[in-house]
Amino acid sequence: MIHKKSTDAVLVTSYLQGDEIALSLLITRHKQRIYSFIYSKVFDKDVAEDVFQDTFIKVINSLKRGKYNEEGKFLPWVMRIAHNLVIDHFRKNNRMPKFENNSDFNIFSVLSDGSLNAEKAMIKGQVENDVKRLIEELPEDQKEVLKMRIYRDMSFKEISQQTGVSINTALGRMRYALINLRKVIDKHNIVLTN
Repeated sequence: MIHKKSTDAVLVTSYLQGDEIALSLLITRHKQRIYSFIYSKVFDKDVAEDVFQDTFIKVINSLKRGKYNEEGKFLPWVMRIAHNLVIDHFRKNNRMPKFENNSDFNIFSVLSDGSLNAEKAMIKGQVENDVKRLIEELPEDQKEVLKMRIYRDMSFKEISQQTGVSINTALGRMRYALINLRKVIDKHNIVLTN
């Protein structure tokens, strides 16, 4: 019997076994936080609602395709999907959101813009070179995890298996890599967007 106090993991499992109510409970549980996050980036109620709906369509499709590995991280996973859809929204409208320098910001999101003119292509190339140079300054273990995650698009489970460390250690190394990159960026006042 599924009830409101079930963990996210239990609700995800129940949904995958055909219990649609479990998905409804998950959406209800996290709606306010996810919607608020999206709205804080787009500042438009209609757009926020569209992105929110698109987020859960993507969540449902990913769950049904078995693209979610339960590690007790359902909400961060959904937030990452929402963040990527916000970025997609701004790319379609040719304007980038203003991200504060906090855990919501991913410096790598500025590296993959499809429609570039010659000047933007040069700037993008310079940004990529700057980021690569910054990455090389990281401690070896952090650099390894960051490259696997960002450039090889490996899951933390795959990184854990390849490096022989726990998933939590891999997550910790990624976290410290991003923190250290932000420190260097702030220290030198490096601008990674045009």
